[in-house]
Amino acid sequence: LASLTGAAAGSLLRPWSAVATVAAPPRPTLDQRAVGDLGRDAKTIDLPHVADLVGVQWQGPKDASLELRFQAPGSGWSGWVSAAGHGHGPEAPRLAAAHVGDPVWTGGTRVMQLRATSRLRDVRLHLVDVSGGAGARRLALASGPLAAVATLPLAAPTLDAGAGQPPIIARRAWARGFSPPRVAPEYGAVRMGFVHHTENPNGYTPGEVPAMLRAIYMFHRDVNGWNDIGYNFVVDSYGRIFEARAGGIDEPVVGAHAGGYNLVSTGVAVLGSFMSSPISAPARTALERLLAWKLPLHGVPALGRVSVRVNPAGASYSRFPANAHVSLPRVAGHRDADSTDCPGNV
Repeated sequence: LASLTGAAAGSLLRPWSAVATVAAPPRPTLDQRAVGDLGRDAKTIDLPHVADLVGVQWQGPKDASLELRFQAPGSGWSGWVSAAGHGHGPEAPRLAAAHVGDPVWTGGTRVMQLRATSRLRDVRLHLVDVSGGAGARRLALASGPLAAVATLPLAAPTLDAGAGQPPIIARRAWARGFSPPRVAPEYGAVRMGFVHHTENPNGYTPGEVPAMLRAIYMFHRDVNGWNDIGYNFVVDSYGRIFEARAGGIDEPVVGAHAGGYNLVSTGVAVLGSFMSSPISAPARTALERLLAWKLPLHGVPALGRVSVRVNPAGASYSRFPANAHVSLPRVAGHRDADSTDCPGNV
């Protein structure tokens, strides 16, 4: 690149500069709305402003079955998706009287419905706006095809990571200066990998994904109280791999994706809901390539099983008791270890 001069350099720089100007993201905001009690009957909530991502807080059973659907401008209702907790969390979860579910991406809505299988009290919505009130999907579509296919900067390993590394889009491509970790990254070990889904409705556009990651980051940090976005990596349905949690793609960065096991694992989330639909072929290929590179990088195979100890600090999320030695696949679904349906039935 340093050798490029004149018109050649200008032709390379101008498209990205134009995209950056058009797609300069608004500063994310977080708001809260009280809903009251909730039961089996769906409750409709009109919001005072657009919410691109929504999470639910409640008092009542921790394992309550809670679902959410929403209306996007100019379209009907989305399908119902789970807004309950899915066993994500750090090794030392904060103590709180209320429970907080995992967030759901809407891409911009002002009307939603909630329902639960048991009576829930003091239900509250946490509303993240990453579009300045315009709706993230509407902004992504308005930015045009150039923004959707623009080259995003790639992350580089700290050390010579060897052959086989797939392209991984750098954190700065989605963080855009708004998403610093609360504290410096922590490092543990990578003895296995967990696969997750984010339980967002499928069908998002490529241009929405950076905004989705900013919104999930804000929820994980400012609602859950975590230090950073919970996942180490995120894969979208178009087969793009994103560096999520800060600290280095080739480092054993401790995430907040699988309580009880974060110190010995890496976590990859596929954007979408896969309870009844399979992940796309590009997403599957990217997931396989990422884990086939990441695990051997830390000296462990991607096949077979491993025995790991359940960390007592995060055992509240686990299917197994604190300090238990559990045999898990080297590449495991989140549900293999924690009390959750993640990453879906399919």
